[in-house]
Amino acid sequence: MSLGTLERSPPPFFRQGPSALTKVVFFSALALFLMAADSRFTLTQPLRAAMATVLLPAQQALSLPVAAYRQAGDYLQGLEAARAQENAMSAKLAQQAERSSRADRLVEENTRLRALLELRPQVTVKSQPAEVLYEAPDAYSRKIFLDRGSQHGLVAGSPVINEQGVLGQVTRVYPLSAEVTLLVDKDAAIPVLNPRTEHRSAAFGTGDGRAMELRFMASNDDVQVGDVLITSGVDGVYPQGLQVARVAKVDTRGDTSFARISLTPTAPPDGVRHVLVLEPLALHQPPRPQEPAEPERSTSRHGRVGGRK
Repeated sequence: MSLGTLERSPPPFFRQGPSALTKVVFFSALALFLMAADSRFTLTQPLRAAMATVLLPAQQALSLPVAAYRQAGDYLQGLEAARAQENAMSAKLAQQAERSSRADRLVEENTRLRALLELRPQVTVKSQPAEVLYEAPDAYSRKIFLDRGSQHGLVAGSPVINEQGVLGQVTRVYPLSAEVTLLVDKDAAIPVLNPRTEHRSAAFGTGDGRAMELRFMASNDDVQVGDVLITSGVDGVYPQGLQVARVAKVDTRGDTSFARISLTPTAPPDGVRHVLVLEPLALHQPPRPQEPAEPERSTSRHGRVGGRK
């Protein structure tokens, strides 16, 4: 038999129907139609909801090993972090214990030295907590109001602080509330001390109500970025040693003999809710000695200082 007599087409029993290209075109068009219809009319949304409801238990069951693995990893990491934190806290506690013991010895030594030099004891300033009611709606000043007033013992001039440092000073007192002018107010000023150099100066609020500055400082003064300024206690208002601000920028210009020093308050004035109001230091200071009055001198009719005619 010759090869030309063999049929190259499959027998009718094995025919596959439409060609593969026709199937691809048909199902592609059907998929595009279903996607467009679902996007337009959300035809498959009920079907998806039903399938999601049915498959939810299976999904949860299949996700249990993954969740258990993650929880085990988190537990081990948390345990390791807790151990590291415990070791760090133990070392810090030991340092604080040593520092506390050293501070106790310094306090005892200071007390003995003050008694030896017959210095008066340090002033213990009374304080009372207060809560911020609201901030004054004034675009040109920075003031807050407290829920304590004259009936609670507040007086004008009382320093206001929080755990970070000095916030401001009570400027007006009402029966049940008080007005506090913050240090960043343009009209606020406070005497400060640089513990690194023991140099006294004055810090003023700026016009933007967010920062402070040191004024009248010579260009060659020893002021460095990062210096922490504290209250000097020479004004009779603020106790000594309270943190006020940190030096943020030192600008020494060649055309002037003064430096422009910008400060960042250690106690940010925004978002404050609870404060501590101190008594003014002047209430604990001894009264100032009065100068003796000059004796009156009488004159005669002829202009001579009192004497015999």
